[in-house]
Amino acid sequence: MGTPLKVLIVEDSNDDAVLLVRELRRAGYDPTFEQVDDAEGMKAALAKEAWDVITCDFSMHPFDGMAALELLRESGLDTPLIIVSGTIGEDTAVAALHAGAADFLVKGNLLRLRPAIERAMREAATRVARREAEAALSASERRMNCLWNSGIVGISIADEKGKLYEANPAFLSMVGREPSSLDTLTWTDILPPEFAESRAAAGEELRRTGHTHPTELEVVRGDGSRVPALIAAATLSPTRNIVISLDQSDRQRLEDQYRRAQKLEAVGRVVGGVAHEFNNLLSVILGYADLVLGGLPAHDPLRHDIAEIKTAGTHAADLTRQLLGFGRQQVIQPENLHLNNVVTGMERMLKRLLGAEVMLSLSLDPQLASVRADSGHMQQIVLNLAVNARDAMPHGGRLMIETANATLDAEYARTHAGVTPGPYVKLTVSDQGEGMDAATQSHMFEPFFTTKERGKGTGLGLWVVFGIVQQNGGHMTVRSARGKGTTFDIYLPRAEGVTADAQPPSTPEAIGGNETILLVEDDDQVRAVARGILRRVGYNVLEAPNGGEALLICEKHSSKIDLLLSDLVLPHMNGRELAERLAKIRPDMRVLYMSGYTDDEVVREGVLNADVAFLQKPFTPDSLARKVRDVLG
Repeated sequence: MGTPLKVLIVEDSNDDAVLLVRELRRAGYDPTFEQVDDAEGMKAALAKEAWDVITCDFSMHPFDGMAALELLRESGLDTPLIIVSGTIGEDTAVAALHAGAADFLVKGNLLRLRPAIERAMREAATRVARREAEAALSASERRMNCLWNSGIVGISIADEKGKLYEANPAFLSMVGREPSSLDTLTWTDILPPEFAESRAAAGEELRRTGHTHPTELEVVRGDGSRVPALIAAATLSPTRNIVISLDQSDRQRLEDQYRRAQKLEAVGRVVGGVAHEFNNLLSVILGYADLVLGGLPAHDPLRHDIAEIKTAGTHAADLTRQLLGFGRQQVIQPENLHLNNVVTGMERMLKRLLGAEVMLSLSLDPQLASVRADSGHMQQIVLNLAVNARDAMPHGGRLMIETANATLDAEYARTHAGVTPGPYVKLTVSDQGEGMDAATQSHMFEPFFTTKERGKGTGLGLWVVFGIVQQNGGHMTVRSARGKGTTFDIYLPRAEGVTADAQPPSTPEAIGGNETILLVEDDDQVRAVARGILRRVGYNVLEAPNGGEALLICEKHSSKIDLLLSDLVLPHMNGRELAERLAKIRPDMRVLYMSGYTDDEVVREGVLNADVAFLQKPFTPDSLARKVRDVLG
């Protein structure tokens, strides 16, 4: 069995073609062949088959060997073509070789046929391999150039002693140097002294293995500042190494943001739990204080003392409300609203708050989109930031409040932890005050951190603002410098729809009644004061410490129960679950929830809709009685 060989025979003599095939077999080949004798036939044959070799008669009419060589060149194929002719002069043979022929043979002397074919195929294979290598090298160079100029990865070339010879723009930008500095720059200049041991270890690893593992280090910029970087190196040649550097500033900033968010979230959970307990206690304190005041004569000297107790309790309730707002454990009742309405509604109050020395300027976008938020929360954000701005401008200045529509893109989200790309409403509050240095800014959102004198600040203002923004799915940034004022940018997700101007809730003339109320509260003291308040204004009160007993009461009580007044957080069965179960057996019973805060995730996410009645603890006798009357209608 001979060597397989696919041959395209360009020949107008059938006899000569038969002789050529016979000679191929004699030379040890097992040929697969096709014979053509014109340009169209050769084009078709080249298109349908990959040939190992082409043999071509030089003297044909009108299609000859030179025309065949031209057609082969135009096809782009590198199949070797051997001229086989009856008579061919030396000049013609040379011209054919210059035109691309691999060899030429005389038909009467085909002894060199096999060596000619082998050499032609070998040279063709070499050319193909060379072109593939050149193409691979070119592609590699393009990739390297793309990486070199990407602006993402710092690349530098240095010798074994650390002397730099080349560096791309990303590397020079990271280390804060100009290209001219490469004449004298070394890695000793770039790495701080405390990393000398790490550099020595990396050098030893490089000599031993030809590469180093990525190591987190710091590099010194030209201005003396430092940048965290991930650095690895590999050997290029006996005298040159390539060093890859990645700036880790963005990653470190995101990690710092994440750690700070985790810390604040943990603190929020702790203080939220404490605040919940305080709200129960304050409900008792404020409730009994009001009840005692209501029973004392107008000129009783104890009235002043009891009123002071009530005032202190009210202040404590305000403080716990701020703590709950930050810990995202306050039940909110969001609505579609315009921040423009919030700001303009507070304008008169803000001017009184800021005083004559501080000028208030508003720049509100008339095309501002709405947001889905609790209006009280938004007022608290504006108020807290305004108070901080006033205190930062003891000698006067200007407070600017601006609103605008904004879009945060994926690139912004990549460098700011927790941000979801999309459309937002932007609230900007800026002042011309003293500003904050970097150290102050790193702590400004921590609870109880304040730069004010003792007794002049709780350190909760920014903490609460940060918590409200987070609770509403928003984002907050700060720009500040000593002597250059401070600007807070708050981004809140846009909401669909437009809010009508808010109308003050109607106040019922009567705050009592004779309906039957099922009171469910697990705190004995809170339940006792609520029971006393409700009975004092005429209601019939059934009470239970938990959901299970409440269900038993509903099963046994034969008369109508007009209202379920339940704490949201109850053991074993929360208030919402209790209301859903009771709705099946008493569908006409109305529901009023109360709580200092709730751990129910559905409620924390704001699913208590505007049409769900809710009473925030701590309550007073008046607020409880009015809310109950309002729900009962």
